[in-house]
Parts: sequence; C-alpha cells; structure tokens
Amino acid sequence: MQDIKKESITIAKIKRFFPESILEVNLADNDDCIIIKKEANVEVLSFLKTDADLLFDGLMDVTCVDYLKHPIKRKERFEVVYQLYSYSKRHKIRIKCPVSVKDTTIKSVSHLWKSANWGERETYDMYGITFVGHENLKRLLTHHEFIGHPLRKDYPTKKRQELSANDSLFDQMDVLLKKKGLK
Repeated sequence: MQDIKKESITIAKIKRFFPESILEVNLADNDDCIIIKKEANVEVLSFLKTDADLLFDGLMDVTCVDYLKHPIKRKERFEVVYQLYSYSKRHKIRIKCPVSVKDTTIKSVSHLWKSANWGERETYDMYGITFVGHENLKRLLTHHEFIGHPLRKDYPTKKRQELSANDSLFDQMDVLLKKKGLK
C-alpha cells in the first residue's frame, strides 16, 4: 500500500500564489521541500516570512549543494538551499533554487533575515554562488587572496595556496563600532 503524504498548508499556499515558480514538490513527514525557480526566491521567501498563516520568521541556514559527482543527476549543477522555521507556528520547510554553473547568481535575502548575511557569504566563499544585492559579499572563511571555491566537487583536494598578506576583519568591525557610537 502506497503511503500518501498530506500536503502542508505551506506547500498549498506556494502552489496557489506561485504556481509558475514551482519546479518540484517533495512531501515528507515533517520535512517538506519545494524546489522553485531562482528568479522567484525573494518573492516566495518574502511571502513565507510575512504571510499570517505561515510566519517563517527564522532562517536557520543558507547553503548550497553541488551535484557534480552526485548519483542523483540534476539539470543544474548547484542548488541554493534555505532552511526556514516558524517559531510561532512551529513548522519548517526547505526551499531549494537550482543555479546554473554558467550563471552562478541568485538574489540575496539578507534584507529579509539578518542570519542570511553570513550564510550567503559562506556559500559565496565555499561554492562561488554570487548573491546579488548583498551589502558585503566577500570571502568569510578563506583568505581574500584565495583562488577557487573549496567545497565545489571539482576543487583539487591537495591544492595548496601561498598567502602574501595578512587579512583582517577590522574594516567590518570599524563600521559596526561607528554605527553603535563606540568609535
């Protein structure tokens, strides 16, 4: 007997308001996932955050999956993944957006959730996905002279890089301290 999963209110609302943006829907017990066009990410995610029935006020994570050597073949090599949670409604959803290796850009959602700021920077640094509209998109985990993106499946695991200058995060700290009147 086939186990039929009930569609969540979140999936039903996305289907109703953004039918042209949906690429795939995966239903699972307490772990729904929907794949949408990357061009609709800001519109759909903004809706999920502000809709009175959904209120996804928590962006738990922004990351990327590289399907280059994955047994499940995808049309696009990358997927940007957003893990959302509603603290008041106590539900969650995963939103995925396929991103082409030819155009590794997607719109930033850092204006919707502050937590997206560093998640997008980490994804940029590790996978080379550019978040258009991000206010400070620069490397976070590797050196500013680092060449390549170390979590891409085709990055050479034994590659070593020499650094010629120290990198500092004080430029970012100075801006924050000045905003708070501490400098």
